Amino acid sequence: MEILSQMWSLLGLLTVLQNVLPSQLLSLLHSLYESLQDLLSPYSYFEIPEFNGYCGVDLNDLYRHVHLYLNAANHAPAAACRRLTLSRSPSSNRISFAVAPNHTVQDSFRGHRVTWTHHVDTAQDSLEEKRSFTLRLPKRHRHTLLSPYLAHVTARAEEFERVSRERRLFTNNTTGSGSFESGWVSVPFRHPSTFETLALEPELKRQIKNDLTAFADGKEFYNRVGRAWKRGYLLHGPPGSGKSSLIAAMANFLCYDVYDLELTKVADNSELRSLLIQTTNRSIIVIEDIDCSVDLTADRTTKKTQAAKMSKRKKSQTASFTRCEESGRVTLSGLLNFTDGLWSCCGEERIVVFTTNHRDSVDPALVRCGRMDVHVSLNTCGVHAFRELARNYLGVDSHVLFEAVEGCIRSGGSLTPAHVGEILLRNRGDADVAMREVLAAMQGRMLAAAAVADQTENEDTTVGVRSPESVLLMGSPENWDALSGKKRKDQHGGNNNWDKKVKFFVRLRSLTRSDPGR
Repeated sequence: MEILSQMWSLLGLLTVLQNVLPSQLLSLLHSLYESLQDLLSPYSYFEIPEFNGYCGVDLNDLYRHVHLYLNAANHAPAAACRRLTLSRSPSSNRISFAVAPNHTVQDSFRGHRVTWTHHVDTAQDSLEEKRSFTLRLPKRHRHTLLSPYLAHVTARAEEFERVSRERRLFTNNTTGSGSFESGWVSVPFRHPSTFETLALEPELKRQIKNDLTAFADGKEFYNRVGRAWKRGYLLHGPPGSGKSSLIAAMANFLCYDVYDLELTKVADNSELRSLLIQTTNRSIIVIEDIDCSVDLTADRTTKKTQAAKMSKRKKSQTASFTRCEESGRVTLSGLLNFTDGLWSCCGEERIVVFTTNHRDSVDPALVRCGRMDVHVSLNTCGVHAFRELARNYLGVDSHVLFEAVEGCIRSGGSLTPAHVGEILLRNRGDADVAMREVLAAMQGRMLAAAAVADQTENEDTTVGVRSPESVLLMGSPENWDALSGKKRKDQHGGNNNWDKKVKFFVRLRSLTRSDPGR
């Protein structure tokens, strides 16, 4: 009781002194007390206000990063805090934790314990709140911990912001919109395709995922070698081979936005550059059916024809006519600058994807290295892809008809993933019916191929028994066909038994066919 009475007496004395002493002296005493406390304390304190300066307009980016870092749902120190607030923004489908006002959360970095305190003060006679974070570090290690720890906080915050925000699917407006700010319109991008559900060979999936991961983590590398931080993909294959699904899987894997560029809606090269400037970082720019969007190959043929016919006297007139003719539309030169010109470097971490059903129809300048760095050949459904489709649609890992279906695939009766998926979707309630219908469709494909080969008069003509494959090719363009042909030859070595069977039946039928001319 004596201790309590002494404490009350001390508090009363302090109250009297506060009322008697002038405010300047009290402020000086308070400063001396804080200085003595800082001198004796083993910790250093750093305050991070919500706004820079005193006007309260310029948002402190470091405060936003700390807020995201501490509010990450998978952040163990924040989740262990005694009091949290839960929130979910309209643009995200994730619930985030928020440190409650005037509460403290602990974290560890390089074996040292650091502490964050969230301060929220309300100004007098005002509803505005003053927010800030206070970081407490060990005083002896503050010089070696402060910069690396804040860099770690920023990196984790940016990663959390990237994966938690809602991704968008953009498309360009109609021609002649006349507004720079309305070049793109967007909707939420919620395509369910992932690399886990994609019907591709496991080796091809691994190659694409490794390439995408190396690209996303290669900021320092691209800066060091002096290259723009972008990557080009060319996806080619028959309709229904999964080109659009692969693009969606790439976007979900990297958590990127998707810009679907419709070239037929772009008026000229100037508008094309304007659309490129408006795209954000960490995005995939897609131009589907590049060989059908605009007549790009006509640019070279027209110029060659005009150059052959022009004379020295009419050279300037023809050149001006050509410039007038090319104005008002997207040209091959404009698209080349879009993918690999100076304007393509106005942003970072972008992937440009071209799709086509016929790679040979695309101008070689568009698909050279540096523009389209990776070429992915998507073909009909292979053995591994079929098993993946059966697992996704039917929920089965094995079936008695798997061996027969795989035999048809190796013998040239394979269907596209879209065709197989439609059959499985239609019969997803009965796996036996679905497998029988797939087998019947593949056998019908083999009979049709055999009938076509049977009508030819050349005995060396064989049925199209090439095993389906989807491959990823990188390197010099002139080696792509040679590499893919060599790979097909190697892969077909193990399928000679099936190939010989089909060739034997075809030749036997052609030899036993009666010839009335003999």
